[in-house]
Amino acid sequence: MIKNDKNPYTILFGKSPILSISRASQMTDIVESFSCTPPTQQIYMITGVRGCGKTVFMTELSKELGSDKDWIVVDLNSSGDLIHDLAADLASRDSLARLFQKGKINLTVFGLGLEVEGTVPITNIQLAVGEMLENIKKHKKRVLVCIDEVNNSEAMRFFASAFQIYVRKDLPIFLLMTGLYENVNNLQNESNLTFLYRAPKVHLKPLNIGTISESYAKTFDKDQETALEMAKLTMGYSFAFQVLGYFTWKHGGDYKAALSDYRQYLEDYVYEKIWMGLSGVDRKFLNAVAGSKTGKAADIKKQLAIENNQYTPYRDRMIKRGLLNGEEHGVLRFTLPLFDEYVIRNSQE
Repeated sequence: MIKNDKNPYTILFGKSPILSISRASQMTDIVESFSCTPPTQQIYMITGVRGCGKTVFMTELSKELGSDKDWIVVDLNSSGDLIHDLAADLASRDSLARLFQKGKINLTVFGLGLEVEGTVPITNIQLAVGEMLENIKKHKKRVLVCIDEVNNSEAMRFFASAFQIYVRKDLPIFLLMTGLYENVNNLQNESNLTFLYRAPKVHLKPLNIGTISESYAKTFDKDQETALEMAKLTMGYSFAFQVLGYFTWKHGGDYKAALSDYRQYLEDYVYEKIWMGLSGVDRKFLNAVAGSKTGKAADIKKQLAIENNQYTPYRDRMIKRGLLNGEEHGVLRFTLPLFDEYVIRNSQE
């Protein structure tokens, strides 16, 4: 085991851990599509089940792009006034503020300072950000906006509409958003935001079991067989990789002694939230999958006494939420470790 007093794993959502497994291929694709001239994409939506690593992945992307002096990275709170907060962030940076003043962009109406004598203040926040981006473009810089856990709020819809206009005007603004499937889907269903349907989505899939095994073997000085046993317990679920590692560290490298804490933490901090967000029919469907033992469509439909036209929407919705895997034809598997047992227990309550 590594001789270090500090636990290299984290059980806090959204915090970048000391030990993590990179999604290098997906990251490279996004960085290259944003960075080329002209860019091939200006927006990506990062989706996946709770705890799959969406926030950490976006953070790594923003750090990678932000390491280039020509990129300006802005993190926005999804519950705030997004367009105003973007303007405030850009105006608060000394290097940009000087450029805006030279460009005679008067933002005093919005309480952002930058008074320019002899220049009429801009009174529309969307136009103000557009002027700022035009100025930034002249100096060959690009703005990356990161929004974590998007929702279908009025502020989000207004920002998305403004973003669409900026892109149409060929302005250097780029957008990364993370969100649960249901929240992203609700936002996309807005009639005036159809461009979001064309926005590429990054679905964060399970981590590679072999890579997890190698990481555990190195961290805890385990033999390959033991490390693989640990890795399989996570099923490639990013948060489970951290939680099992965290409690194994606390138990001096004994992963079997950590299993009780591992299960309880997943249930209390992830599975309960997922379960509470499901409808009654979705819970019933998942219970049928868990109770079928085979996961075969025929067995599930028989348990629920439903036909294929009823089965398919349930299956598709649970796959999109990241709770089930349907890659094997006619068979459904749970994607989260121990979640099938949680479903059965909670369906009996």
